[in-house]
Amino acid sequence: MTANIWGYLPDVGYEAGTHLVGYRVEALDGSVGKVDKHSDEVDSAHLVVDTGPWILGRRVVVPAGTVTGIDQDEQKIYLGRTRDEIKNAPVFQDEDFASRDAYLHQVGIYFGGFPLV
Repeated sequence: MTANIWGYLPDVGYEAGTHLVGYRVEALDGSVGKVDKHSDEVDSAHLVVDTGPWILGRRVVVPAGTVTGIDQDEQKIYLGRTRDEIKNAPVFQDEDFASRDAYLHQVGIYFGGFPLV
C-alpha cells in the first residue's frame, strides 16, 4: 500500500481528468458496483461506489490508492480489496455533510493507509 492512500498509483492507468462515473468496479473476488462520483483532488482522490442491490444500494468511498487497475476500453476499475472489505467500509451519506473531513479520516484509517493530511 502506498504512503498516501488518497492518490492513484502511477501504473494503474488513470489519466488526470478522466471521467470515471459509470465505470464498473471489480473487487478481488467479484463485482461490487459502479462509480457514482469521483474526485481527483490532490491528497483526497477517491471514488464513490454505488454497490447496488448486493448490499442494499449502499454507497461507500474508496480511496484512489486502493485502485490496482483501470481498463478504459472495458470501463472497469479494479480494486485491491475484497467485496467484504468494501461492504464493511464506513457508510457514505453525502459529500456535503458537515463532518466530511472526519468521515474521510475514518475511511483512510479503515482502508489501512494514512488519513487525509
